[in-house]
Amino acid sequence: MSTDIRLWDIANRRTVCQFPGHQGAVRGLTASADGRILVSCGTDCTVRLWNVPIPTLNSYETSNNSSEPLAVYVWKKAFWAVDHQWDGNLFATAGARLDIWDHNRSQPVSSFEWGTDSVISVRFNPGEPNILATSASDRSIALYDLRMSSPARKIIMRTKTNSICWNPREPMNFTAANEDCNCYSYDSRKLDEAKCVHRDHVSAVMDIDFSPSGREFVTGSYDRTIRIFPYNGGHSREIYHTKRMQRVFCVRFSCDASYVISGSDDTNLRLWKAKASEQLGVLLPREKRKHEYQEAVKNRYKHLPEVKRIVRHRHLPKPIFKAAALRRTIMDAERRKEERRKAHSARGSISTVPLRRRRIIKEVE
Repeated sequence: MSTDIRLWDIANRRTVCQFPGHQGAVRGLTASADGRILVSCGTDCTVRLWNVPIPTLNSYETSNNSSEPLAVYVWKKAFWAVDHQWDGNLFATAGARLDIWDHNRSQPVSSFEWGTDSVISVRFNPGEPNILATSASDRSIALYDLRMSSPARKIIMRTKTNSICWNPREPMNFTAANEDCNCYSYDSRKLDEAKCVHRDHVSAVMDIDFSPSGREFVTGSYDRTIRIFPYNGGHSREIYHTKRMQRVFCVRFSCDASYVISGSDDTNLRLWKAKASEQLGVLLPREKRKHEYQEAVKNRYKHLPEVKRIVRHRHLPKPIFKAAALRRTIMDAERRKEERRKAHSARGSISTVPLRRRRIIKEVE
């Protein structure tokens, strides 16, 4: 928000270089597939391309001055998000409409517009470079194909989707972080029903990112917590929180799936272990065998109530604990009310809509 872009060295925990130039808040940041080009966009209506320094054994080297952008593209409206193609030279910006850009052109290659509301997030498909998904402020999730001149499909939900992420191992599936405290996993071939609903947050989910393994994803929420979910599980396996961390607006998995990086509005970046109890550093063969044996024992007896309670127990801050209890009470009351309404109505007059479909209003093609 302070117009500052920094490149960090995680191992040494220091800033490698800075990229000054934006005159407003930087809303989107992405890198090309080879990691050499950095693309940034913001509320100052500009898209800037930067040359990323090359890491060496002792320091970082670059052929150009990293403080100067390679190109600056000025446009008419502010930008809210940007994402780069996994294989190619195209990148997409989200704003008043969806624009597709090329590295070598100062004007958009193509533009898509479906409705009048602004697009707030965009993600390219990791398996098919020409397909991308967007979420808009009109509560819609839309799929686009760059080979077609018009958008492909769209669903309207009851609440707004803040962020979208594709599963890198199953590129037909994506998960949406929603304003109603839940995340919804969809199959892009069948959008009328969610594959799984991930529930545990007590406030709006602001960002989401998949692990490179595709087996789990991390979410950051407005309730000041970070959670890690299995890709097919309804509840989180891990929750991270600190006393000083405020609203979490962005989260990312590292490329080796060992760390999680989070950014919150208390102006700090935080580095977390993806597995909180995992030992860092090089493991000796005996240590590795010991850890494998302990995991096997836990997995064998995980069905026992005592073991299950110990494995699942996580300490929660008091506000989160009370909000979760209140949320469970409200949901139980709604369920009882629905059961009573169904019991005292004519047979077949009221049908029960599953939660996977309840939050979808309609599908548009």
